[in-house]
Parts: sequence; C-alpha cells; structure tokens
Amino acid sequence: MLIDWISIFKLLLSALIAAVIGYDREKSNKAAGIRTNVIVSIISCLIMILSLEVSQDSLKFGLNGDPARLAAQVISGIGFLGAGTIIKHKDKIEGLTTAASLWGVAGLGLAIGYGLYDISIAASLVIVFSLKISPSIKNK
Repeated sequence: MLIDWISIFKLLLSALIAAVIGYDREKSNKAAGIRTNVIVSIISCLIMILSLEVSQDSLKFGLNGDPARLAAQVISGIGFLGAGTIIKHKDKIEGLTTAASLWGVAGLGLAIGYGLYDISIAASLVIVFSLKISPSIKNK
C-alpha cells in the first residue's frame, strides 16, 4: 500500500490554516473555536480529495464523474452548521462572523483538497487579517 503524502500534506495544511482562524474565534470566546474549524476544514479537504479520486476511478469504468458534486454538498451542508452559531439576543444578532468563518474554512479545505495552495494561503491571510483588524475598527 502506497502512502499518499500529497493528500496528507493537504490535510495538514488545511488543519493548520483552520487552527489559526479558529484560534481567533476561540480567544473571542465564540461558539466555534479551534476544534470545530479544524474539523470542518479537514473534512472539507477530505471530501474534495475523495471527489477527485472518485472522478478519476469512474473514468476506468467509462463513467463521467463530476468532482464538483460532492464539493457543492459541502457548501450547502455547512450552512446548517453555521446557522447553529447565529443567535438573536434582544435586538442584537451574534455569531455571524463565526458562521462566516466556518463557511470560509470549509471553502479553504475544498480549495486545498483541490491543490490550490497559493490562493488558499492568501485567502486565509486575508481572513485572519480581517478578524484581527475588524474589532479595533469597530471599537473606534
């Protein structure tokens, strides 16, 4: 049995990026912290890797597999998880940024699973920057 080091790298990179984003949520005492973000990103990455593998294998049997089908289900499915983090408290809505972060790490996991490392890292830096800079602007 051959070890797929590229897929392992993809999973580890998606975990690392999600942990950085999840750390911000956790230190802000939000519902979805490091663990949740890492799990969402890794499983999204795994589903994309699986999608690509299934698509490749289907060609062996003369079938035309579409790797985007499973990825699309991640995007719609993550909405349910994100919705669970949004709470209305009196006249204030809380959890939108956490929900967006979960959606973001799911997208990052899919992109890394596909092999788009450069834009995934760039996007994660923008996300982390916005999470860091936003509270200071909001408070002024």
